[in-house]
Amino acid sequence: MSRLISKNVYVIENDQDALNAAYQVADIVLEGRNQRDQQRLLPFAEIDLFSQKGLGGIRIPKSFGGAFVSNKTLVQVFRILNKADSNVGQIPQNQISLLNLIDIMGTFEQKRFVFNEILQGKRLANGGPERHTKNTKTLTTTLSIENGRYFIEGEKFYSTGSSFADWLAIKAIHPEGYVVLVMVDRYATGVEVIDDWDGFGQRTTSSGTVRLSHVEIDPFLIFDERKLIAAPTYRGAYSQLLQVAIDVGIAEAAFADTLAAVYKARPIVDANVDKASHEHYTLQEVGKLNVLLDAAILLLDEAAEYLDELDALDHITDEQAAKASILVAEAKVYANDAALLISEKLLELGGSRSSLSQHNLDQHWRNARVHTLHDPIRWKLHALGDYYLNQKIPARHAWI
Repeated sequence: MSRLISKNVYVIENDQDALNAAYQVADIVLEGRNQRDQQRLLPFAEIDLFSQKGLGGIRIPKSFGGAFVSNKTLVQVFRILNKADSNVGQIPQNQISLLNLIDIMGTFEQKRFVFNEILQGKRLANGGPERHTKNTKTLTTTLSIENGRYFIEGEKFYSTGSSFADWLAIKAIHPEGYVVLVMVDRYATGVEVIDDWDGFGQRTTSSGTVRLSHVEIDPFLIFDERKLIAAPTYRGAYSQLLQVAIDVGIAEAAFADTLAAVYKARPIVDANVDKASHEHYTLQEVGKLNVLLDAAILLLDEAAEYLDELDALDHITDEQAAKASILVAEAKVYANDAALLISEKLLELGGSRSSLSQHNLDQHWRNARVHTLHDPIRWKLHALGDYYLNQKIPARHAWI
């Protein structure tokens, strides 16, 4: 059973607790999904519930009070949440990934502080990417030291979940030239969170701008990112695993709505059947979609299980880290195709009535199209080909 540690905040103690909590949150999240999407209403209550149920800390190590659920359970949790609403399901993805980075980079004292904050129900959002740089790795945000005090200056975009956060994880350039990750109090003087994300999909993820105007920060909460490459880890595969789970969740939601839409659709006259669900071509299409979805789920589970194997090891090799990235990349390819194709076929097989705004069925395709723009699969396929043909190990970063 989950353990109550403070008013309305629980700590999850095992994998089954995590799944139970995910279903409970998903039931609530699903109720208001269409209204939030159509009116761009941010899911504050839903994200509060996610934190109160203890889901934000399910991968925190047991030595720090977390459940450290398996990667396979983790992706099931994210599939459940994203099937209910991929806006809500995407928001905590960065927190889960960031906690893994902090576990790699942080000192014992830093980890104890950050993990305790999360277990107490606090939330962490990202502030890494910037909007007008030449690529996602280029940064203009800077850390400065003035008379022994530390300040951060810059502007971030794609800051998913920032409106719901207590802490912002900001990447910046240290005065000595290397990259650091800095935890910034979201309510500190000089921090401005702007909900200006206007993408046609993932509308309520609060993935917009964070401005940092000479914000003073605590040097205790600076993490040196050079530690991320000091030894092989599966951090890139881990981050991507969550992205895959989001896409699979979208595909599952679209498939469920496809079945419901076909039952309500009228058959084509030339089919000479009484129900659209008896049309020969419709049967074929639904069968193909089901196979595609099952393949995506199986590949996701296979990748998660391999990461669980690595968790049991004290150290991993470059080859093991590469295999993790390759398995997740394969899952990403199928999840990408499943989310996009099923959400598009939903409208085709559902007929004209499925396009009515009252049903809001287009949200699945919009969400799939926007979310799959993360780390496009053309480069996953390139990495797969290079790996199998040339034994080339993928680059070690968060995008593979």
